Amino acid sequence: MSPSLTRHWILRAVIASMVCALALCWVLASSGSADVSGQLDAAKSAASQLQAQIADDSAQISKTTGGLESAQARLDAVQADLDKRVDRLKSVQNQLLSARDHLVDVENHLKLATKALAANLVAGYESQPPSLVSVVLSSHGFNQLLNQISFAGKVARQNADIVGQTRIARREVSAEAKRLETLEGQDRTLAKQVLAERNQAAALQSALKQQQIKEIAARARAHGRYATVEAQVSSLQKKLNAQEAAAARAARESAATGNASVNGITLDTNGMVQPPADAPEAVKEMIAAGNAIATLPYIYGGGHASFQADGYDCSGSVSYVLAAAGLVTSPMVSGQFDGWGDPGPGKWVTIYSNADHVWMTIAGWRFDTVAQAETGTRWARGGGEFVGFDVEHPPGL
Repeated sequence: MSPSLTRHWILRAVIASMVCALALCWVLASSGSADVSGQLDAAKSAASQLQAQIADDSAQISKTTGGLESAQARLDAVQADLDKRVDRLKSVQNQLLSARDHLVDVENHLKLATKALAANLVAGYESQPPSLVSVVLSSHGFNQLLNQISFAGKVARQNADIVGQTRIARREVSAEAKRLETLEGQDRTLAKQVLAERNQAAALQSALKQQQIKEIAARARAHGRYATVEAQVSSLQKKLNAQEAAAARAARESAATGNASVNGITLDTNGMVQPPADAPEAVKEMIAAGNAIATLPYIYGGGHASFQADGYDCSGSVSYVLAAAGLVTSPMVSGQFDGWGDPGPGKWVTIYSNADHVWMTIAGWRFDTVAQAETGTRWARGGGEFVGFDVEHPPGL
């Protein structure tokens, strides 16, 4: 895989991971019917982007598969050529063995001819051939003379034949030696070519397999992330359906009893406060913000460094709610609320603070981390500490 393609795949993986992380952070930071709907939209968006990534990965794998098929065809061609070279190598090796055997036969024949020639030469040296006069004088009759002359001629012809065979054998030995040297050179060349092509085929096959494994693994990881987000989408959809069904039941019950709210405020089945219809927009925004963090864990110092946190303490919770309505621009600690705003209780919002703790009421509902420790949600009806607390409210509320 080229470096640019690798960087492209890493960038897509990072983007997908960021999308999943943002979706999960949104899920952790939100609750309530409206918030669940937002979570659901974010999860669906993450799922859609993962689907797009999977589609891109599948397209890339399809291209690689095409490349694999092309490379496989090349590999088959290399293998076919390799098989031919192996057959040639076997043929040359068989010829080499035959040539070596023939060379041994020729060398043995040369040895025999040389030995016979040497024996004849020694015999001729030790007993000088008789002259024609001595042959005639020693012959007993004409027939014996003819036989002696014929024998002498045979010996001379045999010696000449042995000399000729020796020369031929020497030439054949020289020719076979050269042929053997040529075959051995071909054998070495073919052996090197076969080894090189085998290495090339093995390297090509290994590279193709590694590429295929990487791409399939990348798509499998995307599928795993998509399955996780899809499960989250399903869970959020069920939660939203349940909340909407509960809200519909509550509306029907309120209509049946003629009591649409308690003190102008209703509470759904998941403990999320609904603002009165006549509440100011700032109050509605504060209630929505309170719903968003109502069940998040209490973390000491949570919400002080930033309004976005995994959990909030008492002053971090109150600061978050006030910031949603634009009443504060940065988180405040408990002691900073003393003397903040106008003194006394407000019509819609009242803040109770001292150096150690701060809580508030919004449209008659108590918003307090102490209530969360008791019931699991910061919202509660009634209660709260009043002794030793300064009382103030945002101007106009």
